[in-house]
Amino acid sequence: MGIDLVHKQADRLSQISDFDLRLIQVFKTVVESGGFTAAVPALGVSRSAISIHMANLEARFDLKLCQRGRSGFALTEEGREVYDASLRLLSSIETFRTEVNGFHRELHGDLNIGITDNLVSLPHMRITQALAALKNHGPGIRINIHMMPPSEIERGIIDGRLQVGVVPAVNNMGALEYTPLYDEAAYLYCAANHPLFPRSDDTITDDELAACDAVRPVFALSPAGRRRHRALNETATATDREGIAFLILTGSYIGYLPEHFAKRWTRETQLRAIRPEDHNYRIEYATVTRRGRLPHRVLERFLAEIESRGNLEV
Repeated sequence: MGIDLVHKQADRLSQISDFDLRLIQVFKTVVESGGFTAAVPALGVSRSAISIHMANLEARFDLKLCQRGRSGFALTEEGREVYDASLRLLSSIETFRTEVNGFHRELHGDLNIGITDNLVSLPHMRITQALAALKNHGPGIRINIHMMPPSEIERGIIDGRLQVGVVPAVNNMGALEYTPLYDEAAYLYCAANHPLFPRSDDTITDDELAACDAVRPVFALSPAGRRRHRALNETATATDREGIAFLILTGSYIGYLPEHFAKRWTRETQLRAIRPEDHNYRIEYATVTRRGRLPHRVLERFLAEIESRGNLEV
């Protein structure tokens, strides 16, 4: 339905010009930023200029795309359809540009990559190294990183907003291809002001751990992770690892964190692992791309750079 709507308006316009594409890019950025004011840093223009661009686009399409005012920014029904169709349009343009670039030695174009938060502190981060090598291969490449939850990264790859992502390899989707990247251990932690902190591990029993208040993550876990969490008395929840750490640091809860993520606090003795040999599980990370994707030279070079760095365990 969405693409038909844009086709209908395109017929009315006779053709879509470079100016129209610029307006569509502005519209996309405004939607993804959550409003006119929030889009100012991303677009590098004033709010009044954005307002003019949006008014021009609505006039060109003869549609009301969004509501703005004291109640905040919100898309209309037509606006949502035009946004979805615009994503497909811009993705098609990027695919065309990539294919044309195949006739030239130097790489050009965008790499849109989604990364799960908190991975930047991972030692031996192959993604960082691969991005540096990619930029050396093609100084004209534009790298766009989006920090997102894993489920949103997977949706972004399916709908074409992203070309590649880095996610925990959990509940893999059939439409996507997952390539193992690295894995690391998650341990059970308590804070310095928790009653278990000063005690030696050999005096802490499983029954005591089961009685402690613990944090349940509200995101997908591996089977091993789910087994570990089922043994805990989870009386609080967190949507990401930052939230888990926040609750553990109150001294009222215990919870699992990736080893690299907890190091900033273990170095300062604000956290410690509880019976790490017994209470741990592995977290596997993978690069994810769309299965049966069209050729994309920038993406293929990036994946090759990751592969050339080997399979590192942390």
